Amino acid sequence: MSEYQYYEFQAIDRPLDEADQAALRKLSSRAEITSRSFTNEYHWGDFRGNPRKLMERWFDLHLYVANWGTRTLMMRLPKETLDESQLDEFISEVDEVEVFGSGENLIVAITFDSENSGYNYGYADGDGWLDLLAPLRDDLLAGDLRLFYILWLTAVERDFLPDGRKEPLPGLGRLSAPLRELGDFFGVDRGLVQAAAEHPAVSDGGAGRADVSREVIESIPDDEKSALLLRLVNGDAHVAAELRRRIRTALDASLRRSGLKRRTVSEIRDGRLAARESREAEAVRRKEEERRRKAEEAARAQRVRLDSIKRRGARVWDEVERELEYKNASSYDRALQLLLDLRALAGETGSEVDFRQRIESIRERHEGKRAFIKRLNAHRIELG
Repeated sequence: MSEYQYYEFQAIDRPLDEADQAALRKLSSRAEITSRSFTNEYHWGDFRGNPRKLMERWFDLHLYVANWGTRTLMMRLPKETLDESQLDEFISEVDEVEVFGSGENLIVAITFDSENSGYNYGYADGDGWLDLLAPLRDDLLAGDLRLFYILWLTAVERDFLPDGRKEPLPGLGRLSAPLRELGDFFGVDRGLVQAAAEHPAVSDGGAGRADVSREVIESIPDDEKSALLLRLVNGDAHVAAELRRRIRTALDASLRRSGLKRRTVSEIRDGRLAARESREAEAVRRKEEERRRKAEEAARAQRVRLDSIKRRGARVWDEVERELEYKNASSYDRALQLLLDLRALAGETGSEVDFRQRIESIRERHEGKRAFIKRLNAHRIELG
């Protein structure tokens, strides 16, 4: 298998100017470079740049995929948007996650290697993944830590946590598409993710969320609202995220007051088993429903054929003979279908004796057509 490495970086908060792009071009003559991105893939050789340094200097997002089983996702955020003290409960047992400072920013680096983690990622192709995962950075900016809950589940899956350990949030709640994609990208057990999603991490949408949002905004002092509006006018990309973070904090407080308890690792594993049994039962139900649908369609189609045979009468037996004279597989199949329908019609009309006599005659006259006789035997079109 040839080597494959995929590197992609995205600049979200500040576009790359011409000098930035020129500096990046020195690192790769083949990369696709725009004011917002740097993308390259390698089938031999390697990238001369250091992804961490590129993240510190230029980029807000980075994704790396290698066909030997390494997958990396990095995100850069302003320090004030992420409270590191909250993360220990999520990632203390997940060595694949690192959070480190860089000036006024924090960088979240997630790297899973199939050799060390036990995840088998199969075919490696990085194209398109970062666009799917990019909204997770916006979620972090808005105080949504469920990304780290998904990563915490990898420790649950690998039995790194005791059965009595509590989940870091009271569930995942309704999953966004990027959260589902994150689980798929790093190979997190879907049953665990589904079990975790059975409980809400924060109040899910609806009138309750709208009411809390209104209360939070109305509680902001006028001078602070003015400051937020000035920041917005001046192009601060994080104003909306800051407001969403305040709303999420209020929703979290409301959820805690509701008394929803955090489950244990053992309870989540039990939920995975229940989810698996539910999926299997649903698969069986759908399979049976499909079988019944096909049977009904086949019965309707046969009814149409039998009514047609009734109208054609004895001429159908001549059609059987004509098909047998062609001596090929498709004609034998057509002849067999006519005989199957004739047998069904004989059962309806009580003419089984006549049917058996005609079949005996056909077998005698065409005994040399072994492929056709084999078809008769397979469908138990026997002598009386």
